Amino acid sequence: KNNVKAMEKEVVTCSLQGKEKAALKRSQIFQILGVKDLETKVIVVLGKAGMGKSILVQKICQDWSNGEFPQFEFVFWFDCKQISLPEKRYSLKDLLLEFFIKPQEGSKEIFEYILQNPAKVLLVFDGFEGLHDHENFPRCSASQPEKGLYSIKELLSGLIQKKILNGCTLLLTARPKDKVYQYVSKVDKTIEIVGFSPQQRELYITRYFEGLPYCDNALKLIKECEYLFSHCYSPVMCRFVCFLCETVLEMGNKSLPSTLTAVFLKFVQQKIIPVQTDVTAVQNQESLATLARIAWYLGEKHQSAMKSYLIPSKEVKEFALKYGFFLPFAFPRHSDSGEEEFGSTFSDFVIQNFLGALHLMLAEDIKDKSLTKYLSFPSKKKKPYNWLDLVPRFLAGLLFLQDDPYFCSLSNKDVKQSTKKQKTLLKYIRRMQINELCVERLLELLHCIYETQSNYLLQHVALRLKPDLSFLGVVLTPPDVHVLLSVFKKSRKEFSLDLRNSSIDMQGLKDLAGLKNVASFRASLGDTVRLWKSLEQTKDYELLRVSTEKFVLDPFKAKTMKDVSDLSDLVEMQEKMINCEPDASGRSSYEIPAIKNLRKLEFALGPVCGLQGFLKLVEILAAFPSLQHLDLDALSENGIGDEGAKSLSEVFPTLTSLETLNLSQNKITDVGAEKLATALPSLSSLKTLSLYNNSICDFGAENLAKVLPAMASLRVLDVQYNKITGVGAQQLTDSLRKCPHIKNLVMWNPTIPYGVLEHLQQLDSRISV
Repeated sequence: KNNVKAMEKEVVTCSLQGKEKAALKRSQIFQILGVKDLETKVIVVLGKAGMGKSILVQKICQDWSNGEFPQFEFVFWFDCKQISLPEKRYSLKDLLLEFFIKPQEGSKEIFEYILQNPAKVLLVFDGFEGLHDHENFPRCSASQPEKGLYSIKELLSGLIQKKILNGCTLLLTARPKDKVYQYVSKVDKTIEIVGFSPQQRELYITRYFEGLPYCDNALKLIKECEYLFSHCYSPVMCRFVCFLCETVLEMGNKSLPSTLTAVFLKFVQQKIIPVQTDVTAVQNQESLATLARIAWYLGEKHQSAMKSYLIPSKEVKEFALKYGFFLPFAFPRHSDSGEEEFGSTFSDFVIQNFLGALHLMLAEDIKDKSLTKYLSFPSKKKKPYNWLDLVPRFLAGLLFLQDDPYFCSLSNKDVKQSTKKQKTLLKYIRRMQINELCVERLLELLHCIYETQSNYLLQHVALRLKPDLSFLGVVLTPPDVHVLLSVFKKSRKEFSLDLRNSSIDMQGLKDLAGLKNVASFRASLGDTVRLWKSLEQTKDYELLRVSTEKFVLDPFKAKTMKDVSDLSDLVEMQEKMINCEPDASGRSSYEIPAIKNLRKLEFALGPVCGLQGFLKLVEILAAFPSLQHLDLDALSENGIGDEGAKSLSEVFPTLTSLETLNLSQNKITDVGAEKLATALPSLSSLKTLSLYNNSICDFGAENLAKVLPAMASLRVLDVQYNKITGVGAQQLTDSLRKCPHIKNLVMWNPTIPYGVLEHLQQLDSRISV
């Protein structure tokens, strides 16, 4: 079963801007394009707690020991929890050859070889969040940094700044919300572990129960409990659910708990109860309460490990180790004695969170009214307990489990007291301005309410949700989607959702798009097209039709080549739909409304891919009959040039609805202006044309002047910051006299003498200086 944990997870790489994502194989992790071999390479692996970052690192080390990644002769792997003691100072040699592994002989020669061959060294720092807590990351300022003694933060800072071992490869793992980029000036590659897909969850569960008589029943039982199955996207949660399912089936039961709180209460119960006698029951209860207190106070300090002498009693330590709440943990050797110090660490971040919530319930010194401050639903984005981010969910769940006999035996409190705390929570949620919460806090609230299994609370929130909910840039996990579905189903409102850049999986997108009261949705174009192709393959034509009707594309901004390709795929899909033959399975011919309704299209690929992407875009522009605004003005300048202008002018006759055309800052010269001018009169609806900051001279101005009278719909022409002189300006002014329909001509150019422009403005007040 332990081998199951090392199963392949889908690894996703994304640029720092989050623009492009692609699946990545483990063998590709260290492939970085465009980085000099002699420079330090920094790779960051992101993933929520329990996603398998440490397992991935261990697998990389194992693969290296078996001959993979031959570019590295040395691999050093550090657990940041172990090396982050504030009082501990290291030299680089100590860190590599004393703390990590001590060679039997030749330490000096090995270290010299490492210094001379940094490109052959991989340094892995696992759990970067364990290093920085709330302090600033120091800078390494020593003249000979390889020889001095430093804190681990200073050493790591020197490695990142390329002052120490320049040319090595650094692999850092961290949680997504950790401010890793504040401390790492340049990241060459970002990798995100996104967990198990639904198929991988099924594979994990099947492998876990392989060879057991109830293998098929286990998978069926877990899948029936959709909320728990959604949590199985996280490998660590999947393991807990499987363990509990195994226990339930062995006892002959046929149902699983419906919430995470009930799962972990059952987990604790199954660990302790079977081996407990009446004599030990009270002892265990006391030990669990002490352990819960330790979990909370360590978590508040962003820690999960503690030295043995700090554990209150031998009985508590033995209890925690015996039942798997603690694991032994070795702290670094003390600089004076050279001896290792031993302690314990919580076996799992979820266990620590659950025990932390249990402490808040059991502690006598925490009053009913003060409980709500630990729920962290402020409307501001700052979250006080990110290390214990599951505590609010477990706390809410425990408040509604006061009737559970096992929980009652733990708390030793009467039901009245628990009911009082429950009423405090109800009152708190009733007073909340739910429609003012940012979506991150809203999701947290929905998870907490789901844990209570209170229909009243679910209904209360459902009635107060805003109809327009934007999850733009907020990661939506499978459990997030599940709680959203549960609250939407309770509401009579119609919702409009923005799911772009939310990393929502295909199943989640399918479920939300299929809800009757989701009236419209926006999502990543690539994900949406993939969903539709999948629905087509499975012949789910009704959901395909419904989701295409709800999909919103307007306005659309193309920022990468992938955006243009996705838009092209959408147009291609519509052509297939229009030309398909209706059949008995429900297939019919229809258009995609989002294409018909696209009114504004922005293009911002920048100078590298600008022309290439634009030529591809031009091929499909005719497919958007309602396009009113085409904007090619980008901060990074697309630079489509004369070739792009020529290509665009050829499709002008098809753009019958176009009212605004912005071609500013695109390196268009007289050649491009001539091509545009020839075709401009075919834009029968054009009101605004901007050619600001190009390279158009008098010849281009002359060609534009010739066609202005034929452009009856035009109201504004902007030719500022070009290379037009007084000659071109005069030609445009002469043409303007024949164009009473034009309201404004903006043509300040540094090459037009000021007196000339002022004179022309006096002749025609529609000219702007």
